[in-house]
Amino acid sequence: MQLYNKLSAIERAELIDQAGKDRLTISFYQYYKIENPQLLRDKLFLEWNALDVLGRIYVSFEGINAQLSVPSENFLALKEQLDSISFLKDIRLNVAVEQDNKSFLKLKVKVRNKIVADGLNDDTFDVTAKGVHLNAAEFNEMLANPNTVCVDMRNHYESEIGHFDGAVTPDVDTFRDSLDIIEEDLKDNKEDKNLLMYCTGGIRCEKASAYYKHKGFKNVFQLEGGIIEYTRQVKEDGLENKFIGKNFVFDHRRAERITDDVISNCHQCGKACDEHTNCANEACHLLFIQCDECSEAMENTCSTDCQEIIQLSFEAQKELRKGKGNSNKIFKKGRSEVLKFKK
Repeated sequence: MQLYNKLSAIERAELIDQAGKDRLTISFYQYYKIENPQLLRDKLFLEWNALDVLGRIYVSFEGINAQLSVPSENFLALKEQLDSISFLKDIRLNVAVEQDNKSFLKLKVKVRNKIVADGLNDDTFDVTAKGVHLNAAEFNEMLANPNTVCVDMRNHYESEIGHFDGAVTPDVDTFRDSLDIIEEDLKDNKEDKNLLMYCTGGIRCEKASAYYKHKGFKNVFQLEGGIIEYTRQVKEDGLENKFIGKNFVFDHRRAERITDDVISNCHQCGKACDEHTNCANEACHLLFIQCDECSEAMENTCSTDCQEIIQLSFEAQKELRKGKGNSNKIFKKGRSEVLKFKK
């Protein structure tokens, strides 16, 4: 019984090319008390592997968070499989704005302590006491209200390339950091202001809304389905689009373009740009914004040091990496001192 991915990303990419079939990138989440996450994890892997599903899925005692890619022809079969699980029946599936057959190249279903790293002790408040969910039209109306404070609950490297017009965009590296900052900034307006939140697909706001209500905020609202669902509704219903730029996503696409506006700049030369890249140095992999000209000149690296390293042989680079971790650079996305024009 195969319970883990056995193909490399390169091998999977070749199979996708050979199949020549369109795939859909979708995401969903659900907070729910799961008694045996490992059992559900194994069940999902077996059933999704059979449907040629790829993606990154986290299962925990508090629920499930899934970002995945499925062949278009298997979408209904996937929907039926989800509907067979009581707490996932009729779950809203966020379909990506821009499709890419290679958004995911492996199926990874992992058991985690949390489906989002929020750093909160859920036993201290009622996580089911959520804020009011708003659709796109309701969100636009609330956004226009002068008594509303709209907050982007994503991290700095996400909001840097795209956000809602007039939104507060905390300069943070983690979701947990933003919770304390927002509470402090709005401590004097917990009862008289509308706290309106949004994120990529809604999962972070779901927990944040309950947390802020616990902290004494009286009027808490969130964009249902996040930016992804908002964009779909705006197009379908002919609404005014209040989001500008690109929506950062956590797969090989890195972002979906929502509007033609470019609101960020190349971290190396300062030119208007909103294309993220990972440093080509395997010991770095820093995520940063890089224009085509700098990409060519720097060979997809973030610094001259990294550029020099990638000229070395594979074995020499491997030797340099021994005993060294790169998690800090990855965590500090776009924060490196070598980036002259970073945010």
